[in-house]
Amino acid sequence: MADDSEKMELGGYRLLVSRVDELAGRVARTFSTEINCRPGCSGCCRHLTLFPVEAMTLLLALENLTPENLRFLADRVEMAGDGPCPLLKEGLCLAYDARPIICRTHGLPLLTEMEGEKRVDFCPENFRGTESLPGSAVLNLDILNQTLVAVNAAFLRETADPRFAARERFSIAHIVSLALGHEAGTNDAG
Repeated sequence: MADDSEKMELGGYRLLVSRVDELAGRVARTFSTEINCRPGCSGCCRHLTLFPVEAMTLLLALENLTPENLRFLADRVEMAGDGPCPLLKEGLCLAYDARPIICRTHGLPLLTEMEGEKRVDFCPENFRGTESLPGSAVLNLDILNQTLVAVNAAFLRETADPRFAARERFSIAHIVSLALGHEAGTNDAG
């Protein structure tokens, strides 16, 4: 269970998550017939690396899993690289409520800039019959990422936990290892 200092450290991140969830919920309601993402749809659920603020949030959630689910994760802790997310069990995320920002935005229309060209990208299973989307349905990924970087920097200034202050990124496998109480399976970028 999170103590008061963890609640303060994660306050900015939780506010960001609530704003992202609010936007995602609004888009999902407005375009409910255009969005095909559903429980069990896990094709975009890949093994990722996360900022420390997201790693701590995920770790706190994993520490509260049932013993059965922790044993399941122990068998998957060595999963790394380009494969499916180790948190998937029968196509569902074991830490859905604590999933990272990138997972919360999968499938949504995201405005990105690549090589000086702006474009809107989304899951090819979604918005098949839509010729255009209103700006209110599009999430600016660059602004979101900049905000996440700033929230992470604030977290790093406030955290007293040396496990999170010492790394730039955490693989999900490393976070699972921490939840299991060991450091095995730490194939990280960071």
